[in-house]
This record gives sequence, C-alpha cells and structure tokens, in this order.
Amino acid sequence: MAKNKWFGTDGVRGTANVFPITADFAMKLAMAAAERICTNTRRAAIARDTRISGEMLEAALTAGFAAKGVDVLHLGILPTPAVTTLTPVMNIDMAVMITASHNPYQDNGIKLIAADGYKFADEVTVELEALIEEGEFEYESDKIGWVQADVSALEKYREIALSMCGKESPLQGLKVVVDCANGCFSGIMPEIFARLGAEVTTIGCCPDGYNINRECGSQHVEAMLQKVRECGADLGIAVDGDGDRIKVCNEKGELVRSEQLIAFLAKYLQDCGELKGRPVVSTVLSNTGLEKFVLNDLQLAYYSTPVGERHVIEKMRLEGGAVGGEESGHIVLTDYSRSGDALMVALVLARGLKFYGKKMSEMFPLFDFEPLVFENPRFESREQVKAIAGSPELQDVLSRCRKRLEGIGRAVIHPSGTEPLVRVWVCGKDEKLVHEVSETLLSTIEKLRERFI
Repeated sequence: MAKNKWFGTDGVRGTANVFPITADFAMKLAMAAAERICTNTRRAAIARDTRISGEMLEAALTAGFAAKGVDVLHLGILPTPAVTTLTPVMNIDMAVMITASHNPYQDNGIKLIAADGYKFADEVTVELEALIEEGEFEYESDKIGWVQADVSALEKYREIALSMCGKESPLQGLKVVVDCANGCFSGIMPEIFARLGAEVTTIGCCPDGYNINRECGSQHVEAMLQKVRECGADLGIAVDGDGDRIKVCNEKGELVRSEQLIAFLAKYLQDCGELKGRPVVSTVLSNTGLEKFVLNDLQLAYYSTPVGERHVIEKMRLEGGAVGGEESGHIVLTDYSRSGDALMVALVLARGLKFYGKKMSEMFPLFDFEPLVFENPRFESREQVKAIAGSPELQDVLSRCRKRLEGIGRAVIHPSGTEPLVRVWVCGKDEKLVHEVSETLLSTIEKLRERFI
C-alpha cells in the first residue's frame, strides 16, 4: 500500500511559506479535496488558530474550494476540538483546521476533518497527494462556490461547554489559573470557568499572531506553576495553541502527569456513574503503571495503541472506550468530544475535584510510576529520522531488547510525526534492565546518525 508523502500523524505540517505549507500547496490541496471528498453537500468549513500565517492559508484553501464549486464556511479562530465536535452537525462534507498545534508561530499545518468529525484514513490522504502531484485540475465558469462567515460556531461550542456542568455556579469556590498559550482558547476558556463560578487568573490570553505557544501553554508550564503558587489557586491548567492538549498542576504548583490525569478521569466517571464499565485506552508510550491501575484498581479493560491521538480514538470507537489519551497531553472523553479537548477535560477534572471535596495533592498520584527512560534525540530532518527509525539494524536491536523485557516492560522506538526527533521509550518494573535497554537503543541510534546524513 502507498504511503503518505506530506501527510503525517496530524495532517500536513511545516514552516509557513516553505513547501508544503505554502499558499500554492494549500490551494491545490483544497482542489483535490473538492474532487475527492466534497461530493455530497458540496460544502466545506475552514477554521484556524491565532498564528500570523493562518489567514494566508485560509485564503488559499478558500480559493481552491470555491474554484471547484464548493461553498466555504469561514469559522474564524476556533479550537480544534470545537471543529471536530461541530462538523457532524454543520451539513458539510469536511472541515479544515489550520494549525501547528503546540509548535511556534513560524510553523503552521493543515488538518483535514471528515464529515463525522474524525480524521480521514491514510488511504484518502494518499489519494489527495496523488491528485496534487498530477496537478490536472479543470475549471468551470458556471461552478464557483460561495464564501461566507459562520459566526455561530464558537457560540454553539460555548453552550455545549456550559451545559455539561449542570447546576448553577457548579465551580463556585474553585480558584483556577488558566494558561491559553495565546491560542484558540484565549477568548473562551477563562470566560467559561468564570461563568461556572470559578475564580480565574489568566496567562497567555493576548494573541498577536506571533506569540502563540511562546514561553506559555502546555509546552512551557513554568509560568503556570509559578502563578498557582503565587495566587494560592486550587488548580492550574495549560493548553496548547489549538486547544487539543492539556497539562495541569496541583495547588502546590506541582505538575500532574497525563497518565495520572487519565486515571483520575476514569475513576471519577466510574464513581459518578458515567463510565459504566467502559474501557480505558492509551498508547504504548504511557507508563505501564497506568495499565496496572486500570486493570487492578478500577477493574476496567485497558487497551494500548500505537503513538498518535488518531490511533487512540480509533481504538476507543472500536471498543466503546470513554476515556483515552497520550502522555503528551492529548486526552479524549468520547461522551463530550471527538478529539482531544482541553476545555472539556479541564471541566470534568474540576467537577471531579468538587465531587471528592479534596485538594489535588490529596488525590494525586493515584498510582506509582514504574521506572522509565524517555529520550528524544534530535536530527537534521524528518527524512533522517525516518531512515534511522526504520533501519533494519535498529529494528533488529529493538527486537532483541523487547525479548529481554518480555512480561515485565516495553520498549518503543517512534519517529515523531511533527518534529525531527526519534522517541526512545523504555519502561518496566526492573529499573536496572530499563536503563540497560535504553542505553543499548540510544547508542545504536548514535552509531547510525552519521550514516544517514
């Protein structure tokens, strides 16, 4: 089967104004999508995050769709989870989210979202790439799409968020620090928490096109941790630029790992009667302690998937999972959203804290982490990363390492889908063996570095 050339685990991504994140490519991608995907309603929606290059790509995508007779709805600045949630009720063939998620403003990306709110299969994006490479698009003078703004999208998402907490002022008495990474949630997350009764202190809520994710948000949590200590907050929340990733801290300004948050959400939803015995899903990069907690303490089924939010969501759909996520901060609650949704996760977490009536430091950790080594060697390019990660020599070493860990741990080599990194992850109950295996893998990667320049 053919593989994607430009589409990674989360769409097409790179430096803005450098191929493939150019206006020319975006227009051709829209034209390809118009031919391959927009065959029912002949309508598509476009949303974007706050980075400077978003409007340029929005204009190019709009031109491509309209030139092929597809009507375009401009949703404006909107979080990715809002797009995935609203797409199924918008009577459109697809939506496009323009974002580079947690990356700096110089980068941007194009995510394609199917009519049901989920990501397209690789087979579809391979076909789109083939159409772009062929470049044989025809124009018809009597088939030009309309373009209009849909100002209702953000309000619809706001109402969904407000309705999920039930009674009036359910978060009364909760002091929260919210860091919105100068991204999509800047104008909505603090407002939602305030309207639900929480006392809110904000960071990173003044986007200017250039400061998205800059020294703030889920990738730079230091400001959040410090602010929580300074103002005596009960909870700190940091999200990324497009709002599908979350990091939280307790009232002491201590970061809570994502696996612990996944465990808490499952426990709370089980205790309040919403989970109803449904399984928990995470990736092979999640600490093995999470799996044991879910299986042994919660008495729930647990599934492990390849790295990537898409794989987690696919498994949750297949097995009926209600809580899932990655150690990176993508956490999915299928009763509330179709993708990682920082706002919905934050609200359920806040509800859970009120439910138990305890401080976060009294609730976490729910389980002990098993010994883990997680290294991310950086390389010159993603092509170099793919060559090294897929080399027969490294795969042979990895196979032998896995045999040593069989029954007591896991070893994973994963090429990052968004950065030129090889992720080396080893976890298990034998700390000495974990370190020995990680050193073997890392030394092999370094030997291969020069070979694949």
